[in-house]
This record gives sequence, structure tokens and C-alpha cells, in this order.
Amino acid sequence: MKYIMNKLLFPLVVVGVVAGTGCKKFRDVNVDPNNAADVSVELLLPAAQADIAQVYGGKLQIIGSVWSQYWTQNPNASQYRELDQYQPDASFASNAWDEPYSGALKDLDQIIKKAGTKTNYAAIAKILKGYTYQLITDQFGDAPFTEALKGDEGITSPKYDSQETIYNGIIALVTEGRDELNGESAAPGSDDLIYHGDLALWQKFANTLLLKIYMRLSERNPSLAQSGIAALEATEIGFLDEGEGAEIHYINEAGNFNPLYSEMNNAVIGGIQNLIASKTVIDSMLSNEDPRIGVFFTPVGGNFVALEQGFFNTSSPAASYATPSPAVGGDADQDASAEAPVKLLTTYESQFLQAEAVARGWLTGDAAELFTKGIIFNMSEYGLGEEDITTYLDNAYWAQFPTSGTTEDQIRHIITQKWFSMCGNQGIEAWSEWRRTGYPEFFTISRASRIGNQFPVRLPYPDDESSNNLNFPGQKLVTDKVWWDAN
Repeated sequence: MKYIMNKLLFPLVVVGVVAGTGCKKFRDVNVDPNNAADVSVELLLPAAQADIAQVYGGKLQIIGSVWSQYWTQNPNASQYRELDQYQPDASFASNAWDEPYSGALKDLDQIIKKAGTKTNYAAIAKILKGYTYQLITDQFGDAPFTEALKGDEGITSPKYDSQETIYNGIIALVTEGRDELNGESAAPGSDDLIYHGDLALWQKFANTLLLKIYMRLSERNPSLAQSGIAALEATEIGFLDEGEGAEIHYINEAGNFNPLYSEMNNAVIGGIQNLIASKTVIDSMLSNEDPRIGVFFTPVGGNFVALEQGFFNTSSPAASYATPSPAVGGDADQDASAEAPVKLLTTYESQFLQAEAVARGWLTGDAAELFTKGIIFNMSEYGLGEEDITTYLDNAYWAQFPTSGTTEDQIRHIITQKWFSMCGNQGIEAWSEWRRTGYPEFFTISRASRIGNQFPVRLPYPDDESSNNLNFPGQKLVTDKVWWDAN
């Protein structure tokens, strides 16, 4: 592989806005598969990227943020009550399964088949296929992979591959895509909504994605994780750094809204904001005097009043609770929510991943420095100034890296700080990291739990899989761990 030097200097990563009539228009390329051959790779790439962001930043953001105890259901409404009850029905998250297969993955597969001499399109598509398959398997477990997307070959009931097989496959896909990026061939431009064809950033995205994939295996296959991370370091590509996060941006225009804002508005009944602040995160932020509380949440009368997870039996009026802020797209009453970006892979996530890898002895570097950079990147990205950041770093318990502590002490701090940073903006990733490591340790069982003194650890398969796929392996319980969840 030839390392591509970054010839474009971006002080900030500015990603494209889904133009025209928005994401829906892009997804329409999937309506008639007989005409797929007529759609250019220049149209398929933004369609796929918009679809990924729609799923990641919409329904998965809600599921992850409720089960990561950032948010809970407003007691005066009921739209997401089944999440607090830990008993979503099989249709609740069906679009998190159906849309990637019928939308993004199908488009990415077409790009790979049709790219021809436009090899960088195919390379990016392979990287994004790996990203999308990880989203699916992390939430649902075993899934169609080796036989997926082969309807044109007569495979209408693809077999379910084990999660281990899928993980091996996505590692190969992302690595292959990264190594096929070629600075001497034509690259996408504005049709690449994430990096505008900056191939050096795509390489760093791929390396950071692989780091995340390997770290997900830390409790299941640590030897593979360690050797894989050593190989990443040997490439000398590096990982995403300040200003290099992968985002999709939106505008306040119908069809171009942030997907969470769209979801929230569709779910607003009688003018009631459905999701409010969870007491778990609010108490934790207040006890640490975390300035991000005013970024991630909108107070009421200057106060951050929150509700215990699943506490529906209260007569407090809806307007008395703090709500997710426009910065994360979670305030249905604020138009600014429409413009919140979807963050697919962040610079602070990159720093925390590296910090953990260093703490485990799998990567060279300074774990404490990387940990601190993760906090700074997160706070700076959300507009907090030097004074706020310095005060927090000097005084907050969760900002003090335990340099002299055990490896587990260090991992505990890294993952808990990652949880604070991902509040409402990478909810599904925070939930996956809690499942992998058990951190934070201060989650509380929802008062509305219908599964007893347990937490949910996966999503149920959609209903239509049992009726449409002859190879359907049977429904899973939300308490059945996925393969990598050995915690």
C-alpha cells in the first residue's frame, strides 16, 4: 500500500449537505432494482452515506441514548416507553435492519461492481460496507453477510453468518478498501458527503474504524485484537485527529433535517417532548461540575431536573424536565436541532480508543495524554472555552487519569469519560462500549423493566425476517448477549 500524503489542509472537516430534496431523494435509487445499472457511482455514494447517517443518527441514536441512560421517556408521553421497559417489539428497530440492507449496503455493493476505473469509489464503498455491517451485527448479532445482497443470483433467503465470521469479514473489507485507495487515481469530490474525496482522511478513517473493530474484540479475542492493532500502527497512517471527524451535516429545510430531529418531530404527540434527561447522566455531570451538561441538555428555569430511568408514575408536568439540546438534535421544539450533525466516527472517540489500546499494551503512546486530548477535543468541538476545559481537567474526578493505577483502573476512566463525551451524539456506540466493558458502573435498572433485574444487551430481529427468510435462525431475547460481549 502506498501511503497517501494529505495535500488538502482542512482546519475543520466540513462535510456536504444532502442537497435537493434530501435523503429521501437519494434513497429513491433503491426503489427499482432493474434500473440500478443506470445510476452512476457519483449518485450512489452520497445516497449510501445519507442512508447510513439516517439510521445511525435516528432510531439507533434514540435506542442507544436511552439504554446508555442519557435519556428517558417523558412520563407524560409514551412513544419510547418500550425502551425503558426493556421490551421493544420486533418492529421497533426494524428500520435499523431493513434500511442498511435495502439502502446503504445495496448502493455500496453497486458502487463496487460498477466503479471500473473509478477505483477510489470502490475502495471507499468497501470501507463503508464494513462500517455498516458492524452497525448491524453489533446490535442484532448473527446476520446475513456472505450471502447478503445476492438477490440477482437467486439467493432470496440468505443464511445468517456468525458474528465471528462477520467480524473477520469486515476486517478484511475495511483493510482491502484502505489499501486500495490510490492518490494517483480520480477521487470523488462534493459527491462524497463526508470527506469530499480527501483520500488521506479516508485512510485514517479506515484505520480508526479498524481500531474500533479490534477493540470490540478485547474481551473475546484479545490476541487477534493485539496483533491487528500492531499491524495498524505499522502502516504509519495514523488515526483520526483534531478536525478530522467523519460527519454528515444538515440544514433546516424539509427533507434535509437531522434524522433525530425528524424522528422526534414525527413522535411529538400533542406538543409533548417525548425524551427528557436521565437522572443517571445528570447526577454524574453535576457531581463532576461538568460544563458539558449545558451543551448536551436544555435546562428548565436554569435547573437540570431529570428523571430516574423508567419512572413513569409521577405527576410532574412535562415542562419541568431538562431535555436533550439542539446540539445533539434532540429538542423537538428548537429549529436548531434540525442542523445538528450526525457524527459517524469522532476525533474524541479516536483518542479514547488509542488511550485504551496503549493502556492494554497493544499500541505505543502516552495513554494519559491521549485520554486528556479526548476530553479537550470533545469539549472544544461543542464550543466550550479554555477556562471551562481547564477547570474541568484540574478538578473533575473523571478527568484525572489514574497513571499509577492498574490497567483496569485506566480502562474504567477511559470508557467512563468516553461515555460522557458521547452523550446524545454517539448513543449507540456508548451502549456497545458499556456492553463490552461494563463501564460506566453506575447504571441503574429501569423502574419500568419487564425483564427483572437485568439490562438489555441486543435488539430483537425484525418480524419480517421470520416470515420472509427461510434461513431465519429464530428470535433472540434482549438479554441474549452477542458473541463479542464476554463481559
